[in-house]
Amino acid sequence: MKIKGFGGVFWRTADIDALKKWYKEVLGLSMDDWSGTIFTQDQESEIIFSLFKKDNDYFPKEQAVMLNFQVEQIESWIEHFKKLDIPIVKEPEKSEYGTFVWISDPDGRWIELWEK
Repeated sequence: MKIKGFGGVFWRTADIDALKKWYKEVLGLSMDDWSGTIFTQDQESEIIFSLFKKDNDYFPKEQAVMLNFQVEQIESWIEHFKKLDIPIVKEPEKSEYGTFVWISDPDGRWIELWEK
């Protein structure tokens, strides 16, 4: 028996249509009629599952889950967010793990973009 990969992320929102529109416009994620989308993995990407202590300040403490999307050309994403007036909520970080940028969706949920 083994875990084959990431199964999904699910959450509640007060306005599904508005959030679907935001994710399409800002991140290019189209969602089907069932209000979801399916990602297929390629050999160039990986999914990280990581636990954080309750008092860790890597993302807002009142937020139980943070999404992380692995991307290419992170600088282009930053320019895209600027054009859409989407604020970067935390200064971009570069480390041995890659480059990270954070934005927030309309529900206040932080989203991390990561380029290896």
